[in-house]
Amino acid sequence: MYKLAFFVPIEDAESVKQAVFEAGAGRVGDYEHACFQTRGTGQFRPTEGAHPHIGSVGSLEKVEEFKVELLCDEAHIHGAIAALKLAHPYEEVAYDVFQLADL
Repeated sequence: MYKLAFFVPIEDAESVKQAVFEAGAGRVGDYEHACFQTRGTGQFRPTEGAHPHIGSVGSLEKVEEFKVELLCDEAHIHGAIAALKLAHPYEEVAYDVFQLADL
């Protein structure tokens, strides 16, 4: 089992979550579309060669985002990451994958 966590602009959160859910993530026992999200502010400065969805090259940008965390089994984790990258508006998607211990 894995925990997938990613950061997404608030206005894009529902469509990105839906894509990841459709790829098989967010299932816990007899429940689906299960996740936890927290609100925060992300920041970045695009450098030369970047094609930012928000902001412009050379300017520091701050964006209200959700951090979304959900579980995913081994059979679906690669598909969930692929769906995340396809659905996410940023050209560089910030995400973490943690392998969970079964205790």
